[in-house]
This record gives sequence, C-alpha cells and structure tokens, in this order.
Amino acid sequence: MQKVKQLEKKLKTKFKDIKKLKKALVHRSYLNEYKNIKLESNERYEFLGDAVLELWTSKKLFDLFPNYPEGKLTNLRALTVCTNNLANVAKELEIGQYLFLSKGEKKNNGQSNKSILADSLEAIIGAIYIDRGLKTVEKFLNKFLLPIIKTLAQRKVYKDPKSLFQELAQKEKNITPHYETLEESGPDHQKIFKVAVYLNKKVIAKGEGQSKQLAQEEASRTAIKILKLSQT
Repeated sequence: MQKVKQLEKKLKTKFKDIKKLKKALVHRSYLNEYKNIKLESNERYEFLGDAVLELWTSKKLFDLFPNYPEGKLTNLRALTVCTNNLANVAKELEIGQYLFLSKGEKKNNGQSNKSILADSLEAIIGAIYIDRGLKTVEKFLNKFLLPIIKTLAQRKVYKDPKSLFQELAQKEKNITPHYETLEESGPDHQKIFKVAVYLNKKVIAKGEGQSKQLAQEEASRTAIKILKLSQT
C-alpha cells in the first residue's frame, strides 16, 4: 500500500479511501496469475472514468471555444482523449510502475503499453470520482489534461489521422479509403493488430498497434505521407 500512497502524492489528490486507488491499478492479467487473491480488475472503474472524462472534456471545450461548431468540438474532443494523449499523461505521472500486472505482462513491458496506461488513467479518474466527486476530478483534469487541449487548439489541427487521410483521398483520388485487419497476435490482454488501408483494391499502407484503432491510425499516417509524395 506504500507504493499506492506514493502515487497518490503524484496525483496531487488525497483519497478518503486509498483502496479505491489501488483497485484502479489492478490489471486483469494480475488476477489471471493470482487467482487466490480477492481483488477485482480496474475495468469497472475504467468504464466509469471514460464517461466522466468525456463529460469533462465536452464541457471544457464547450466553455473554452464558444464559436466552434459541433463538428470541430467533436474532433477536438476525440483528439484530446485519444489513447496516445492519455498514455502520455500516465507516463508523466509514472503510473506504469505502480500497476499490478502479471509477470508475463511485466516481462513484455506492459507498464509501458499505451493501451494499458490509457485505460489505467481512465480507471484512476473513475476512482477519484467515486471517492471524492466531480469537483476533485475537475481539479485533477484541469492540471493534467487541460494543457493538452490548449496545445491542440494552438495547432489548429482538429482531426485524427483517419479523417485527414479520408479527406485527402477523396480530394486527390475521389475514393473513400477502407481498412482491413490482416492479423491479430498475442494473448487477449496484449494483442497486436496489423491493419492495411486500401483505396479500392490497392493497399496504400499498413500499420500495427495495440488496438485496431491505433493500427488504423498508424496506417493512415503512413498513407498520408505516401499520397502526398505521389502528388509532388
């Protein structure tokens, strides 16, 4: 429990019940390995944290950008809460070293896995909400996630790689891209997905990631570069 209290200090959030924070750190792989321990995984907290995060982000964007239309707000929200950004916040807080993972997951660098880190951050948000309420969640997110919103707004790029590639493909080729999963490998809690993006029947690029969404985004980034080069 001492390590959990160390994380509590980094979160700058005092829990009434520190056990809730501990629960937010229990990955399901840990339970598969330690079946005799009476613990639950953090997945229920993650479910709740995801909803709380979406509400906070939506309200924050609504207040910060009164002139933005719905479409731009939606794109900016999606970018704000994407796996990469949430994982980066989790890395900043060094959450990975406090996670309860199986030996196999640790061996495979699960503490650095972007999907695991992002999910764990959502679980922590859920734990804060359950333990201290919405005001404390808002204080936490204002400190650790609001800077990301401000950075994204300054860039004036509000679209994810898939949307950007779709616009480019429709403009240059008059074709809407589609994605196919080529391969899934690894155990359920640590899958790697390989995906290809097509224009008609032609493979434009491939990508891989710890979820289909991440793999598609990686393929889209590569496809954007390839399509732009072909136009020069």
